[in-house]
Amino acid sequence: MKSALFVDFDNVYSGLRKLDVSIAERFAKTPQRWMNWLVESLELPQPAADGARRRVLVRRCYLNPQVYQRFRPAFNLAGFEIIDCPALTSEGKTSTDIHMVLDIVDLLVQETRYDEFIVFSADADFTPVLRKLRRWDRRTTVLAIGFPSAAYRASADLLIDQDGFVREALGFHDDEEPVTPDPPRSALQPSERDLAKAALALTRTAVAEAKAPLPLARLAATILSSVDGMDASTWAGRGSFRRLVDALDLAPLEVNWDGGGWIRDPRRHQAPASPDTEPPKVVDELTRVTKMIRAKLAEASSPLPCSQIASLITAQHATLASDWNGMGSFRKLVESLDLAPSLIDWTRSGGYLYDPRRHSLPAERASKPNGQAAAAHGWGQDRDILPIASQIHEVTGVPLLAPASYQALFRIIASDLAVSAFDLKETGKRVRDATRLHNQPISRVDVNWVLRGLLLQGHAFGTGADDAPTLARKTVENVRSLCLREQMVIDPATEDALDRWISRFG
Repeated sequence: MKSALFVDFDNVYSGLRKLDVSIAERFAKTPQRWMNWLVESLELPQPAADGARRRVLVRRCYLNPQVYQRFRPAFNLAGFEIIDCPALTSEGKTSTDIHMVLDIVDLLVQETRYDEFIVFSADADFTPVLRKLRRWDRRTTVLAIGFPSAAYRASADLLIDQDGFVREALGFHDDEEPVTPDPPRSALQPSERDLAKAALALTRTAVAEAKAPLPLARLAATILSSVDGMDASTWAGRGSFRRLVDALDLAPLEVNWDGGGWIRDPRRHQAPASPDTEPPKVVDELTRVTKMIRAKLAEASSPLPCSQIASLITAQHATLASDWNGMGSFRKLVESLDLAPSLIDWTRSGGYLYDPRRHSLPAERASKPNGQAAAAHGWGQDRDILPIASQIHEVTGVPLLAPASYQALFRIIASDLAVSAFDLKETGKRVRDATRLHNQPISRVDVNWVLRGLLLQGHAFGTGADDAPTLARKTVENVRSLCLREQMVIDPATEDALDRWISRFG
C-alpha cells in the first residue's frame, strides 16, 4: 500500500505536551522510532489486500521554525521533508492547515497513485479533505491527540488510538492489566542502556554454555527472570523481545526467528534443520491457552475483561507472554486464536471477551434504564438520567460510569494528589488500583479519559485546586464543551443531568 504521511507537528506536539512533557519530547526527538512502528506494526485501513504492507513514499512535517527549530535534525534523519510554517499573526497562527490541504490535493493528481493518506492532527478543519479523499476512493488514517470531533473521527477509515500510539509507538508501555502494588523502588533504577547491556552479557553467557542452538523462548524467559528491572511490557525500551535482540551487538552469534526461533554460535553449533511446520510445542501451548480462555469464559456469567485474560496467560504461560508468541502485543495474540463464536469488543475498558449467546456488553445493559441490570450497576434512583447520560457518552466518549462511581473517582484522585505529585501515567495507575481497593473498580481507560480531560481543559494539578468538587466541576465543563462542539443542545434538563451524573456530591 503506497502511503503519504502529513504531520502537523505543532498540533501533535502541543497536544502531547498538555498530557506529559516527556511523551511530547520523545515524539519530537525520536520520529524514526514511531515511523518504524507505523510501517511495521500499525494495521492497514480496510479494505486492504492480503499480505499488503505499508510503504510511506511521502513524509512531510509541517512546523513553526521560530518555536520548534531544535527538532528539525531528528526529522531530517527520519527522512522527512520539512515544510516551514512560521507564525503569520501576532497570536501565533500559522499556515500549516492550508499547506497540508494543498499538498494532499496535489498528490491526488500525481502520476503515482497514493492508496493511503495519513494525517497527524486533531484539527477538525481537515474533515472536508478526509471526505474528499474518501470520494476519490483513497484510504485515510488519522492520529488525533485529545478529543477529536465526531465528524472528524467518522471521516477517517482508521483512527489511531492515542493511548496505543503512546504505548506502542513511543514506548511508554502501560498495559491495561491488574497490577499488584509496586515494591519500594531503589534510589538508582537501571537505565534502558544498562538493561540492554545486561541482556547482551547474559545472552552471550547462555549461548556459550549451551551445547546446541538455544531456543529464543528459553532465552526470553531467562532474561526476564535474571535481569533485575527487565520488564516484558517494555523490553528495555525496545517494545518487544525481538526488537531487543535485533538491537544487540551479537556478532558472531547467529539468530533465526523461524519455527519459534533460536540463537547459536556458528563456530560450535550446527544449525537445526528448518521444519516445514511450526514446532508442536508452540502449537500445543497455543492450544492450551485457547482451551484455558474458553473454559474461563464458560464459567463467566458476564463479559470477561481482557485484562483478566492477559493476567492468566502471563501467570500460566510466561514464556509465551514474554513476546506474545512473537506477535508483539496481547491483542494480536488473542485475535489470532480460534475463540468463535465468542467475540471481543476493544472499544471500552481495555476490551471484553463475551459469548453473544449468553452475555450482553456493559453498554448494552446500561442502555436499558428501566431494567434491573441498570439498577444493579449503581444507577439506583438516578435511572431517569441514564438515557441522557448514554446519549452524551455516545457523542463525546465520556465514560458511562454511575454517579456513585464518579464521586468515588474524584475523591480518590483528590486523595492521591494530596500525597503524591501528579504524573499522568503513575497517577492513573495508582487511582485505578485504588478504585479496586474501594470496591469501585474503574478501568484505566476511563481514569485516563478523565485525567486527560482535566489537563486539556487547562487544569493545573498541584496548585491547591485538586479537591474532588473542583475536579468534578471542571470535568463537567469539559464534557459540556465537547457536547457543544458536536452541536448537541444543552437545555436545562441536560444541564441538570450532567450535574447529577458527574459533579453531585452528597
